[in-house]
Amino acid sequence: MVDYKEILELLATGQTLDRRTARELLISLAGGEAPEPVVAAFLTVYVMRQITPEELSGFREAMLELCIPLETGREMTLDVCGTGGDGKETFNISTVSAFVLAGTGIPVVKHGNYGVSSSCGSSNVLEYLGYRFSNNPDKAFRELDAAGITYLHAPLFHPAMKHVAPVRKALQVKTFFNILGPMVNPARPTHQVIGVFNKKVQDLYDEVFRNGTTRYCIVWSVDGYDEISLTEKVRLCTREGSRELTPEQLGFRTWAPADLNGGNSVRDAAAILQSVLKGEGTPAQQEVILANAATAIGICYPAKSSEECIDMARQSIHSGKAFRSLKNLMDTQK
Repeated sequence: MVDYKEILELLATGQTLDRRTARELLISLAGGEAPEPVVAAFLTVYVMRQITPEELSGFREAMLELCIPLETGREMTLDVCGTGGDGKETFNISTVSAFVLAGTGIPVVKHGNYGVSSSCGSSNVLEYLGYRFSNNPDKAFRELDAAGITYLHAPLFHPAMKHVAPVRKALQVKTFFNILGPMVNPARPTHQVIGVFNKKVQDLYDEVFRNGTTRYCIVWSVDGYDEISLTEKVRLCTREGSRELTPEQLGFRTWAPADLNGGNSVRDAAAILQSVLKGEGTPAQQEVILANAATAIGICYPAKSSEECIDMARQSIHSGKAFRSLKNLMDTQK
């Protein structure tokens, strides 16, 4: 049994948890064994100080152990998502990119939720378009076969979080759960591109992923976007190291923040998503999607040049395959 008092006293003196203790602690908290004041105390610790890579790794292991797993049996799977929290109110860049990537033939297992820092997260827009959330593996397999993509609505795959949710809501501040989401995809994708909202979180993610087997890229635009925004330089972290690139070095133009606005409603977000997938988006929208999708393609196919990756993404849109992926996914919901 976890000794909450002992661990709280340890944390109160400025000490940190090893990976095993962090894992056991979160399993206990999420299992509903601890009273809410104890849960609140632990969450507050990590509001007051930075979480360590060891602690985050342990919490991640606990979440994956507690989740409803999705075993796809596929040699390659990809997730593209962001932490949120950048407050930029962009259109759904990772969601649009996911369909472009599915159109290239890469199997996409996208993990997501309702919007946190924006009015419209990936779950909001897909639900609006007719997607039905489920944790049924047969439904997911049908979608992968028909559309090359399936969507994993986080609350359905992480039911243990219901014990922590009331405390998180009552605290009304960001906790480490805000950065855990993109790390705990129940399908355990072989390849992943994650956008984060600041350099500290990027370095933290990089250290955790570096010790695993996933091929990854952690993305942070230096003006605060949790994706390649093309509004400023972007810092990319992979197992091979980190580098900063300007939009021009990526092969694109620099755009203004206003060019990425996602509108004022879920309806606006859905309209943008469909127009970009049809190749009818604004030049800024099209270039941002190409930049993000091409980066993911490069992670999946490291032997390809950046030009080849951009061309693959462009062909997915221009051939109609990207929009067909969305249409086929929604057709399976009927």
